[in-house]
Amino acid sequence: MTARIVLLVTSPRLPAGLLTSAAWDAVRSAPVLAGAESELTRAVRMAGAEVSVVTEGTTQALLDAAATHGGAVWLAGPAGDETLARELGLRLAREPGLAELELMYGSWDPPGARLLDAVEVMDRLASPGGDPWKRAQTHRTLAGFLLEECYEAYDAISADDTDALREELGDVLLQVLLHARLAENLPDGKSWTVDDVAGTLVDKMVRRNPHVFSGEPAGSIEEIEANWERIKRAEKTRESVLDGIALSQPALSLAAKVLDRAGRVGLAVPPPLAESQVDPEARLGASLLATVAAARQAGIDPEAALRRATLAYAEAIRAAERTTPNHPT
Repeated sequence: MTARIVLLVTSPRLPAGLLTSAAWDAVRSAPVLAGAESELTRAVRMAGAEVSVVTEGTTQALLDAAATHGGAVWLAGPAGDETLARELGLRLAREPGLAELELMYGSWDPPGARLLDAVEVMDRLASPGGDPWKRAQTHRTLAGFLLEECYEAYDAISADDTDALREELGDVLLQVLLHARLAENLPDGKSWTVDDVAGTLVDKMVRRNPHVFSGEPAGSIEEIEANWERIKRAEKTRESVLDGIALSQPALSLAAKVLDRAGRVGLAVPPPLAESQVDPEARLGASLLATVAAARQAGIDPEAALRRATLAYAEAIRAAERTTPNHPT
């Protein structure tokens, strides 16, 4: 019978002992070799298997163990040990009678596993010995960067550039991770971690989607949205329908949001009349607010409408620059 060499690959992001039944059968039935001590080697030993650490002549050591015992298992390192797999594969291609080579996955990365890597990298960057710039930041100094990254993601969406969107969302995630890491340094009783951020989000998603997690009837999209708002109101004690609106958003979208909230509860509060205002700025503001109200009545997003018109105007300026001789740039 041909000897069998198993290259056992596992996820470094899962607990070391969390292996498939086939993987446990493999490590219990043949000599186990590894390139270094690790949590995985310790877990395998605790399960009753013997593990030998080999730092030189790995390919020959595996072949010798397989020839002597009819098989051998290699516990791959966190990176998968591709160099060893390639070297062993070439050797067995030249001498196929030595052993059969099998790649076995003892565990897999779960969805979102790379988020754990991102958290680990950010922790190193924001810890002593890491990046001085990141360690010197505060929530206030980073606030503008968060807005900027969100706008860049918005631009990618507007351009239908999904590759750029993937990258820009990564930059948004960087801001989230950095804020969470800095929050760990807040005084006792005020500090929190990225796990607190994720935990709060998970609880909120489960609570606000009972049609998914609690078996309630889904109904129409409108009914789902209404149920979301009902649950949201029950969660937060608010004195006004306007509570919770982000006041730092652009003024045009802020006006639209205020008008929308008032309309939801049937409050017919007329906006101020431009002609009744005493100064030019107030008159212009009232006029713009009336325009936003008219847009809402027509079902038009005023922010998107102004953006579209402005971008078209910007393109007209660029065209004029191209056709104007000796135009300074």
